[in-house]
Amino acid sequence: MKQSTWNHTTPVIFSPLFDWPPKPLKAILALMKRWGTISRNVLFLAMAIWVSWSFMPEETAMQTLSLGWVGSVFLRNYLFMLVIAGGLHLYLFTFRLQGSRSKYDSREKQGKSRKFAFRNQVWDNLFWSLASGATIWSMYEVLYFWGVANGVIPTLSLRQYPFVFLTWLLATPLLTSSHFYFIHRLLHWPPLYRPVHRLHHRNIHIGPWSGMSMHPIEHILYISSVLVHFVIPSQPVIVLLHLYGRCLGPAFSHAGFEKLKMGDTGVVDAADFHHQLHHRFFECNYGTTDAPWDKWLGTDHDGSDEATIRIRKQRKQRKQRSGVTTAN
Repeated sequence: MKQSTWNHTTPVIFSPLFDWPPKPLKAILALMKRWGTISRNVLFLAMAIWVSWSFMPEETAMQTLSLGWVGSVFLRNYLFMLVIAGGLHLYLFTFRLQGSRSKYDSREKQGKSRKFAFRNQVWDNLFWSLASGATIWSMYEVLYFWGVANGVIPTLSLRQYPFVFLTWLLATPLLTSSHFYFIHRLLHWPPLYRPVHRLHHRNIHIGPWSGMSMHPIEHILYISSVLVHFVIPSQPVIVLLHLYGRCLGPAFSHAGFEKLKMGDTGVVDAADFHHQLHHRFFECNYGTTDAPWDKWLGTDHDGSDEATIRIRKQRKQRKQRSGVTTAN
């Protein structure tokens, strides 16, 4: 790994849940880190519980699509996006409160270009994240709660079925990681890449607002993993957690900093080096480290020079065969 390029010295490691032979202790420690330490996962779970218990109206009120409760969903999600993505951007990029400490590539800078709306990357990203991202996220959320209220979508009580809650809590990261991998590969198919996914990949130098800066078609496909809850009974807290992970998680994973720091102390993991590499090299790391589809299907990049050479060679060969490039 090039020390001069990346402020990251260890290779990308996938979840130990899939190690073979099995390593139960490592798997348990990984789960404890996800749900037992200060992390964005715990933050999103706390938010889901808070919203479910404090802001959800009675089911009878949600049986009709009234402006009151539907509007509150949209407003709440816009505010969450502004606070999470906007807060990270202000902390890391506007006020630079931790400088370049833990920044994967200190050379990277977001800037102005004619390829972005308003000729400004941040304003472009903010527009697509709110106008399309938070809007489509809210539509999925409204549709779910309307369906539950009308008995169209099955759901189970958390108090009566705590084991179901625990099962979904453990399974959701694997489900979303797998869905993301295959949807993401589809979006890199040239007929979809050029009109749809290219909008997201204009962000080579990424930041918190880049995460949900997508074409509306991509938002529909990307968030569609939540539809599993429309068919298989789960619980509202899990659905909200699922949506927050999908829609607010990218603000962290695209932040460009490995950790958020207070002084010299790393408080919480922020960006995802696995996905940082995808934005740099495009045709690799389509999924996440929660499920090792990239490793299984030969599309992984672990951050090493050897992987960079391999990915570039594969990319050159594909261009020669098809005459099509997916990069900008």
